[in-house]
Amino acid sequence: MRHVKIYESFQTKDEISKICKKYNIEDYIISSDGLVDVVGNVDLKDLELTKLPLKFGKIDGAFYCDRNKLTSLEGAPQTVTGSFICRTNMLTSLEGAPQTVTGSFICDFNRLISLKGAPESVGGNFYSDNNELITLEGAPKSVGGDFHCDRNQLISLKGAPQTVTGSFICRVNLLTSLEGAPESVGGNFNCNNNQLTSLEGAPKSVGGAYSCSHNKLTTLEGAPESITGNFYCNYNQLTSLEGAPESVADVFYCDRNQLTSL
Repeated sequence: MRHVKIYESFQTKDEISKICKKYNIEDYIISSDGLVDVVGNVDLKDLELTKLPLKFGKIDGAFYCDRNKLTSLEGAPQTVTGSFICRTNMLTSLEGAPQTVTGSFICDFNRLISLKGAPESVGGNFYSDNNELITLEGAPKSVGGDFHCDRNQLISLKGAPQTVTGSFICRVNLLTSLEGAPESVGGNFNCNNNQLTSLEGAPKSVGGAYSCSHNKLTTLEGAPESITGNFYCNYNQLTSLEGAPESVADVFYCDRNQLTSL
């Protein structure tokens, strides 16, 4: 019962108030069960924390606990009306993370192998890049900004959000397929530097640039019919452009392939 051990010594409101004062938490309410609700931002970054010092309830603002030595999110608030930033820690799990985040959720530069415990929806960006992810299971179902899962060890996009209003970035992984990718991406779609041989499973609609460079593509089958930005398919193994988008609003980059015809 590690959770109990962390908080068993915080038995009185006076003790909790002293901790709030120590961390410059001013406008707060302590509930009967010891949860601390705060109006305003909570800034716990760069303090070499190994655990969160309080058990938080609702934060009416942003919550910063980045650049510490956290291995767990026990005690994290369950509702954050701003952004929740826990990047650059030693987290191996998101269990205990807020389930409602109106702003961005940033958990990059940790040791995560999955996204279980993440919020079901995020109003802003969701950054989970530079971890050790082998799966996207547990990822939010919808993201109101950008979704970054680049620089991990993903072999599949199964579990990825199906609605991404901003850009979807899954470059520098071990992907051999785009199955599981969002059906619609409002911004850019970038799957560079993987091991893809086709674009089957890719989003049907992309609102910005589409980049699939530095893969092992032998076909463009699965690409969207139209692109509103640039289309990059250079540095692959293409011998033809069969399956390419019918319409590209900006520049079509297909150099550094093995094309025998256009």
